[in-house]
Amino acid sequence: MSAVFITATGTDIGKTFVTAGLIRHIRGSGGAIAAVKPIVSGFDPDAWQESDPAVLLAALGLPATLAEVERISPWRFKAPLSPHMGSSREGRTIAFREVVEFCRQAATTQRGLLLIEGVGGIMVPLDERRTVLDLMSVLRVPVILVAGSYVGTLSHTLTALEVMARRNLDIAAVVVSESEGSAAPLEDTAAAIAQFADAIDVVTVPRLATATSGHEAFTRIAGLISGSF
Repeated sequence: MSAVFITATGTDIGKTFVTAGLIRHIRGSGGAIAAVKPIVSGFDPDAWQESDPAVLLAALGLPATLAEVERISPWRFKAPLSPHMGSSREGRTIAFREVVEFCRQAATTQRGLLLIEGVGGIMVPLDERRTVLDLMSVLRVPVILVAGSYVGTLSHTLTALEVMARRNLDIAAVVVSESEGSAAPLEDTAAAIAQFADAIDVVTVPRLATATSGHEAFTRIAGLISGSF
């Protein structure tokens, strides 16, 4: 599949910001790009215009309608919890194989590159037995890991990399998204991660305006994933 999976070390790290910025950069460069975020937690039906799917649709230049949200994010849950907890609250279930087939179908029917954005961090449970890591392991596409620059991110990021390496996942890049108000300097955090990341490219993304696409970080990330196929 001509696809890349974008995941994170945890929630509220900046994963959707990175995905949207990469979409805008590739579109601005004339590339064909599509995106899906199959599973969404914390989706407020009364304020969906500010949801992660709406952010991705805006970056894609598509109308932010509920029909479009349904197309790219079919599994949506209101509670800001793990998908297996959120679905249980609503009396629903997530069929893991259906999520896998949705991603594969999206990749085969789209022209150009497909970005698949995960939900939460790599170990977030999707159902009673499977996690985001399991989804990435089945899809077998290159992965971008988004981390923060907060104090504690070194342990979280290196642990995530170790777990992903055990599954033999192809990690295209680690993207360190600057955390607001952190005492840990962005560049120092990235350098520390790179020391232990076994030659994986580490890219820093400072705090930028929401619709930013021209920053050099996105140029570098796009270059890294273009060499993954």
